Amino acid sequence: MIMQNLKAGIDKLDNPSVVGLDTRVDYLPAGVSTVIEFNKGIIESIYDIVAAVKIQIAMYEERGVQGIEEFYRTAEYAEEKGLMVIADVKRGDIGDTAVSYSKAYLGCKYIDFVTLNPYLGYDSLEPFFEDCERYDKGVFVLVKTSNKGSADIQNLMTDGKPLYEKVAEKVNKWGLKHIDGYYSRVGGVAGATHPDELRRIRTIMGNNYLLIPGYGAQGGTARDIAEALGGNMEGILINSSRKVLLAYRESGKDYKEAARDEVLRMKEELNDAFKDRV
Repeated sequence: MIMQNLKAGIDKLDNPSVVGLDTRVDYLPAGVSTVIEFNKGIIESIYDIVAAVKIQIAMYEERGVQGIEEFYRTAEYAEEKGLMVIADVKRGDIGDTAVSYSKAYLGCKYIDFVTLNPYLGYDSLEPFFEDCERYDKGVFVLVKTSNKGSADIQNLMTDGKPLYEKVAEKVNKWGLKHIDGYYSRVGGVAGATHPDELRRIRTIMGNNYLLIPGYGAQGGTARDIAEALGGNMEGILINSSRKVLLAYRESGKDYKEAARDEVLRMKEELNDAFKDRV
């Protein structure tokens, strides 16, 4: 039911936005002393206008045990507020290591999705796919990432196609075994900063949700995404992190109010761009 619930949540809110809680200590405004306090404030301000949050584990791992605790406490609080939680962990390893990574995240009741790196092949992903069925969870496999250097490897030509297309084809094929409603539990990651590649990936991955990073601070625009997807907003999640978390620095408002305003602005911008494209 996870994909059906995700779609229902997005449809109800008419908003494919995802708030990225990639929270660094230096993001905290005056008067806020901890990352968990800040994250709870953000969640309280946006839980009724988005369906999901994405938590990038690197910002928590760098602070050791305290950071990892705050990662899980953030996930728990988001779940309590009715949000779906994407753990942006980009795991991918072999054998028992993959099994343990999967249990650490998909086995956690506060986490609904994880991101995966497919570089080690199917057997590195299979434990996650199995746990998706076991725990009613989902995954997003890296296909074309939003960073500039992604072309160094992801655009290499193989059998007459760029590698990212071959990966998209494989992810789509693997996902056919894990359909939940219309969409597969196995989705893909495709950056907004590469609209031509995003367009091609959407053509290949019609039954897979796409998690789209790169909007906002990285330079991807609502119009870029709408053009690439032909005005079809179905089956996508568009992430914004810094633009939401740091909105208070531009507006001068309380950080919670500023974050909510930014999410609502993003929602309106996305809806306008997609309607203009239809």
